[in-house]
Amino acid sequence: EVQLVESGGGSVQAGGSLRLSCVASGYSIANYCMAWFRQVPGKERKAVAAIAEDGATSYAAAVKGRFTISKDNATNTVHLQLNTLKPEDTATYYCAAGTLPSLNSAHFDYWGQGTQVTVS
Repeated sequence: EVQLVESGGGSVQAGGSLRLSCVASGYSIANYCMAWFRQVPGKERKAVAAIAEDGATSYAAAVKGRFTISKDNATNTVHLQLNTLKPEDTATYYCAAGTLPSLNSAHFDYWGQGTQVTVS
């Protein structure tokens, strides 16, 4: 069974930092594209960042230069470093796994339960 479990969310002041982690089980992230999405209640889920099997990364314009996605194949973990946080970054952040390097949520088959990030 494929599972993704996120952690690292919390409440921070504007300008602060957080590091989110997503631990995968049931498969190897080395064979998948991994991504982070975020969602605010009542709005659609939006892509934040993705990392392909070869390590190539892509970012949404709203977070480029502030957020960094990385992965550790040995521990089957994906990280999202969030720096210079803004109130508009407040959302539930979800980890996802798919077979296509993409920022399109339709291309992702597996999702975590989410972790809340609140920036005040």
